[in-house]
Parts: sequence; structure tokens; C-alpha cells
Amino acid sequence: MTGNQLEGVIFKKYSGYYYVQDQEKNIYECKIRGKIKNQVLAGDKAVFTPLEKDKGILEEILPRKNEMYRPRIANVDIVLIIMAHDRPAPSLVLLDRLLFLAQYNKLIPYIILNKCDLQQSEKASMLNDYYPKAGFNFIRTSTMDKTGLSEIKEIIAGTIAVFAGPSGVGKSSLLNALLDGHPVKTQEVSKKIGRGKHTTRHVEIYPVGSSGWIADTPGFSVIDMPDVSSNNVAEYFPDFKEFTAECRFNNCLHYKEKDCGVKDAVAKGIIAEFRYSNYLTMLDEVIQNERCYR
Repeated sequence: MTGNQLEGVIFKKYSGYYYVQDQEKNIYECKIRGKIKNQVLAGDKAVFTPLEKDKGILEEILPRKNEMYRPRIANVDIVLIIMAHDRPAPSLVLLDRLLFLAQYNKLIPYIILNKCDLQQSEKASMLNDYYPKAGFNFIRTSTMDKTGLSEIKEIIAGTIAVFAGPSGVGKSSLLNALLDGHPVKTQEVSKKIGRGKHTTRHVEIYPVGSSGWIADTPGFSVIDMPDVSSNNVAEYFPDFKEFTAECRFNNCLHYKEKDCGVKDAVAKGIIAEFRYSNYLTMLDEVIQNERCYR
């Protein structure tokens, strides 16, 4: 990096321009230098040459810590998995798949139970009863009375966080509240189907507080399992770990084997039955994939 060049974070791409914020929080509208061949993503750290009137030229994309594909974003640290008290009720299947993917991608997951001003649904009660006690990061929020917003700002300071979760749980409304007056387009939940419609059209990260960033991303409900061995699926269920020492076999899949510590914990009610059922569903998908590629 030469004397007149700066480093910054790319927070948006729009109509062929890349918008970069430097360390002094100045924003530059940049064109890309032809020597950069790889796709530039929101979250990328870049070297750029500032020009007059807040314009600039992107010179180099710095090495990425990681790269997500759904959504396309770089250098993510934290995943905020948003579920709602109700309207819609939480999908515990989707929650466990998102927790699995966060662990697989070495991201720190936080379960955010939003719309806590509403009456708690049965699924929300199950979520609330199990995950905090099982050691998962957990925050209750409401944009109506500002519950939990300061906690979210605190945990994402100095990081890039990404939202995940189904439509209608209040991701955009929660983002609006975190941004303190920098509104993002929202749509009302469809009363007919009980879910929200996708409102996000591109990936953009927004500054939160003094040093954090957060991405608004499209809602989704189907996530494919990554390329992982059936022997390793349980490694991404951290609440299983302390019970695996009680398994008779070192390579126990916690499925059909006898003398299994995980199954014993399920029978005793320590591991929730729905959590174990979701594990078996994912394990079966991985086993089926392995058979297809033999």
C-alpha cells in the first residue's frame, strides 16, 4: 500500500460502483481497477486510492477470512439466527440446520428470539426451554419495546454479523431498530399465509455502533447439507459433546448403536427429543449422499 492509499470495508455494490468506508468512517464511491479479477463481495477489506469528491479506485482485495455463498458475503464472524415468538412460530428444524451450518463454517451463532411482545407459541416455548440451558448464545428481542437491542450491538462490536432465518420473523424491522433511524424497506407479514415476503434485493452490510457491521439478507427456508462425513455430523452439535464420552464405540453415530451416551441423555430428557430428531434427519441426509457417491 502506497502513501496515498487507504484501507476500508466494502459495504455495498450498486450499478457497477463499490461503496467503501475507511477507518475514519468516510465513504467513497469506487470503480474497480482492471487487475482485480475475483468477484468483489460485501464485507471484503480493500485497498483503494481516494480521488476528489469522495471518489476512489479499488486497487486490491485483501485476503478473506471466509466467504459465504448463501448469501454472498465475506469475512463474517457472527450469525444472528432470528426466530419469532409467534407469527410465524419458530421452525425448530430450520433453527437446527442453521446452527449446524454456523458450526460447520466456524461462525459464532446467536439465537435471537424476536417479537417477544407477542404471546409465546408452543414452538417458541420449546426453543426457550432448551437452547439457553444447553449452552447456546441466546437473546430475547422486541422492536416494540427495544428489548435486547443493546445486547446485540454489544456482541457485534468489531465484527461482521449476518442475519439468518425465515421470512416474517422481523429481520428487517430488527435491523431498522439497530440502525437508529437508517430505515430498510420492510413488508408486512402476509396474513393469508402467516409468513413474510422477501424484501431484500441485494446483500449490503450496515454500520452498527462504533465498529460493528451487520448484513441484511434474503429470508430462506431450505438449506442443503454441506459435504461432511456421517462420522462427523455430531461434532456440529455442541450440546451432544459431553455425552459422547459415555458411548461404547468411539465411532458411534448415536443412531442404532447400543450403549450410546447421547441416546441415554435423550431418554433422560437432558437432550430434547426434537433436537435429537433433527440430528437424525440431517445424519440420514448425509448417509444418503454418501451412498450416492460410492
